[in-house]
Amino acid sequence: MEKHIIKYRGKSATSSDVEFINHLMKNNPNASRYALSKLLCKEWNWIQPNGALRDMVARGFMLKLHREGYIRLPDKRNNPNNPFINRKKPAKIQIDQTKIKAGLAQIKPIEIKQVRNTPHEKLFNSLIEYHHYIGFCHPVGEQLKYMVFANKRPIACFSWSSAPRHIGARDRYIGWTKKDRDKNLSLMAYNSRFLILPWVQVDHLASHLLGIMARNISKDWEAIYNHPIFFLETFVDTQRFLGTCYKAANWQYLGDTTGRGKNDHTKKPNRSIKAVWGYPLSKNFRSYMRA
Repeated sequence: MEKHIIKYRGKSATSSDVEFINHLMKNNPNASRYALSKLLCKEWNWIQPNGALRDMVARGFMLKLHREGYIRLPDKRNNPNNPFINRKKPAKIQIDQTKIKAGLAQIKPIEIKQVRNTPHEKLFNSLIEYHHYIGFCHPVGEQLKYMVFANKRPIACFSWSSAPRHIGARDRYIGWTKKDRDKNLSLMAYNSRFLILPWVQVDHLASHLLGIMARNISKDWEAIYNHPIFFLETFVDTQRFLGTCYKAANWQYLGDTTGRGKNDHTKKPNRSIKAVWGYPLSKNFRSYMRA
């Protein structure tokens, strides 16, 4: 077996891979870095379930090889704006903040809209930035954003995104191998933000919304990304919250994070420890996650 030279976002490179990429560049001497990343995706079939090329992953993969001296990429032709680096804080959008204090039955019917790539997305980003204790950040990978309305007024927000690669408590619960995880990580979604707006006081609203989400999110995911999901997860900061609404919605406490983060090399906690909660969307979820 060939020795792995580098690893980038779960993808390894061998000496044969380096030789292949150098050959690809030699056969396309006028191609830009952008064009080369797309060519590599096509050659190696790095394609998302929705048919889009994983060219950002390929570009980062090739750049790491370039920086470590294994390949020589062509010079940059331009420096396009990168919205993930040059991020602007969402503008603050004023909305009606009149207190809503009522029973759950009194605010029905509740409407939940997926707002990513819609006119409501700016409002979503603003509400998360100015009313969620963590604030807004750009989700990574596959992602959906939802706003919840009652009588046409926004009352809550959810964001869901691609799951973190390795969470020990979750991985032990699913019982999958590293190979299973690398192949099937896209079959779960991470609840990265959940916000009930601070002027909304409705008993049992949070768990009620989590139940609606669990019943509908997989078909929404499949409509956009061409594959279903079978498991939901989230982290709860135990210094702030107890996870009561997740427990009430029948999510399961799986254990705690290590508090170290993905790039840690000290093996010592450097951030707050989070409780890991999970929710299977199918009785047979393990058969899909370990397929």
